[in-house]
Amino acid sequence: MSNGDRGPSTTAKYGIATFAILAAAYFLVYFHRTTGGALSETFADRYGVSPSAVALLASTYLIAYTVMQIPSGMLTDRWGPRRTATAAVSLIAAGSAMTALSDWTDEFMLIVIGRFIIGFGAASIFIPMMRVLAVWFRKDRFATMNGIILLIGNVGAIAAATPMYEMTDALGIGEAYILLAAVTVMVAACCWVIVRDSPRDRGLGSLDAGAEERIPARRAIATVLGGRMRFWPLAASMFFFFGTMMMWQASQAGSFYTNVYGYGEHDASIMVMMIGIGSLFGCPVGGVLSDRVLRSRKAVAMLGTGGYAAVWAAMWLTAGRDAFSPEVFQGSMNFLFGFFSGFLVATVAQIKECFPSSLSAMSVACMHTFTFIGGALAVATCGFVVADSTVAEFQTLCLIAAVMAFLSFACEAVSVEDGPDDSLSSDPAVGYIVYLTEMGEDGGFLRRRRYRTQGQ
Repeated sequence: MSNGDRGPSTTAKYGIATFAILAAAYFLVYFHRTTGGALSETFADRYGVSPSAVALLASTYLIAYTVMQIPSGMLTDRWGPRRTATAAVSLIAAGSAMTALSDWTDEFMLIVIGRFIIGFGAASIFIPMMRVLAVWFRKDRFATMNGIILLIGNVGAIAAATPMYEMTDALGIGEAYILLAAVTVMVAACCWVIVRDSPRDRGLGSLDAGAEERIPARRAIATVLGGRMRFWPLAASMFFFFGTMMMWQASQAGSFYTNVYGYGEHDASIMVMMIGIGSLFGCPVGGVLSDRVLRSRKAVAMLGTGGYAAVWAAMWLTAGRDAFSPEVFQGSMNFLFGFFSGFLVATVAQIKECFPSSLSAMSVACMHTFTFIGGALAVATCGFVVADSTVAEFQTLCLIAAVMAFLSFACEAVSVEDGPDDSLSSDPAVGYIVYLTEMGEDGGFLRRRRYRTQGQ
């Protein structure tokens, strides 16, 4: 069959296969990121450690994830999605095996090291996925596909709650994690066998040649960080949003329900699971609103951050009050946390469209650096806020989260959007590139990019 006969349908099939394997890897990313919320009491009882030590597990993962954000963009640019993702998933398998070893040897520090290795590997999966979306799928489907990614990730978050609690209860921590390590090895093998960096690697035509252009890392980082109102408000918004989400879902939610309302560990894990279920609905709704209904990334992200802040305000006002302790009410609150967080799929699309498609991976990597700094700092400090696990301390924690959620909304409100219908050219960032050029920045690359784009 000639290349000419292998048209868009063939490209779509290979693209979906590539996407599916990386989505399976992203399932594992979310799974490991959120296990702390449901298993916080299990880890504390098993290793005999304090709440702040349990919070250290979640923050260790996030610190490693943060440190690797920009390097993961560089690795993706240098190695391509296939090699980067395969190596990353292999690290997750190694970290899972070390977590199992910590249980068998009764060494808490081994689980801390294992979490760090898992975070180190997990950080290098999302960016290859962004590159795959940029080169294998049309631009006008980016937010929808990103919504599907986060939907699958949140299936992982659901699995990390009650199902993971039940598995560790039935098998033990060591056996559960060695089983995870074996599954992860199989995913790594599939990454190597099935994933390809671009349609060209399958002998197919490129959907977006600009997305495959390689730009020196330093120049790419300088361009993104120089984005002013196109970058920094979005980075700050995600800093505050993700800090509250990780503080809750990955660290303190389970402890909140056992200490404030007297839930059992199983019922507390169901509350954590409701966040993931909410995201299962919120992610696709946010993607469709962004791509097809409102046709605005910023409007959808503002709906998400505004709704999320309102739920946190309600959580603060009702925390510790017996009238609001029923599982139906608390489950609904956690469902809404997840639902509105799903709307932030539009934020990733928003920042991607503010820069040339060749910078899609690096722009997302830079934003996620600040996203996970927020998560790491919030998780690391929240253990001290609730050191004695009293109702008053958890009320203070909810107030802090409500303020941070409002700041996330405020930052999104002042951000700049270059929408998918930008009329300047097929590259929605051309206006920004022109702006930088006219400001007289050192821009041999920028001027070349501007003229090349205008000539298309």
